[in-house]
Amino acid sequence: MQTLVALGDILVKAIPTFILVWILFLYVSRVFLNPLQSTLRKRYESTEGLRQAADARIGQAEHKTAAYQEALQTNSAEIYRQQEQDRQRAMEQRTEILRQAREKAEARMASARQEIRQDAEEAKKILQSESEQMAQWITRAVLEPAPAGPAPRAGS
Repeated sequence: MQTLVALGDILVKAIPTFILVWILFLYVSRVFLNPLQSTLRKRYESTEGLRQAADARIGQAEHKTAAYQEALQTNSAEIYRQQEQDRQRAMEQRTEILRQAREKAEARMASARQEIRQDAEEAKKILQSESEQMAQWITRAVLEPAPAGPAPRAGS
């Protein structure tokens, strides 16, 4: 029983300490911890708000980047299509120029062939008339007697 009396005496003496610790706890909570927690909460809310705003801006930037890339790909495809059309047009123009040049060359060749045929016909006519004249001249020279007069000398 003495133990209980001693224990009760210790508890009675501990009550003022307990009350003092409890008052100290309340004081520290209200004076230091509550303002500190309030400041930390405000800081968290402001940083969280900034973080969310940054995430939103990053999302917007990614969206704009995707839109720019899509526009760039569309424009690149349009440029390539336009270049292909220009190349096709140039090839068609070259083909047309070559066709016209061929036609002109063929016309010139046909004209040249015709001129050559005409020249050949004229040459044949000239040769035929000249050959007849030469034949008559040769025939006269062979058949007609040599004119009287000094005979040609050998060795002179």
